[in-house]
Amino acid sequence: MSRAQLALNVADLEASVTFYSKLFGVEPTKRRPGYANFTITTPPLKLVLIEGEHGQETRLDHLGVEVETTDEVTAATTRLKDAGLATFEENDTSCCYALQDKVWVHGPGKEPWEVYVVKADADQLGKSAAIGSNACCSDQPEATATAPSAANCSCGS
Repeated sequence: MSRAQLALNVADLEASVTFYSKLFGVEPTKRRPGYANFTITTPPLKLVLIEGEHGQETRLDHLGVEVETTDEVTAATTRLKDAGLATFEENDTSCCYALQDKVWVHGPGKEPWEVYVVKADADQLGKSAAIGSNACCSDQPEATATAPSAANCSCGS
């Protein structure tokens, strides 16, 4: 089963965990310093909370679709490329305290979307050149831009 992902930067991680635990009636699936995620059955959602700066309002970090296999990521990559979208692939990357394969695209408002599979647990949060934020994904040597406009991603440190 695939599920939508919503990743938020939050100023107060503990208050956010408490709120979303009450809202969805579940406890976080994974907790690390500055990070929590929820695997919610109804509605099918992966909610990711990433602690940002205190005093900052909650803001969107990135969106995604979690799938079950690398083959599904590969199929999504092919479909997105065939649709004429610029893609950025990351394989065996450490992201959100998990080893993942993924493909990134950006919507017309520059909102980053990923299609990803979690392959194993990992010890680091990471960052991504694909989204240029404090979010979870790390740029690895295996990451490859597969369309010229992928270089236009707002890359960060």
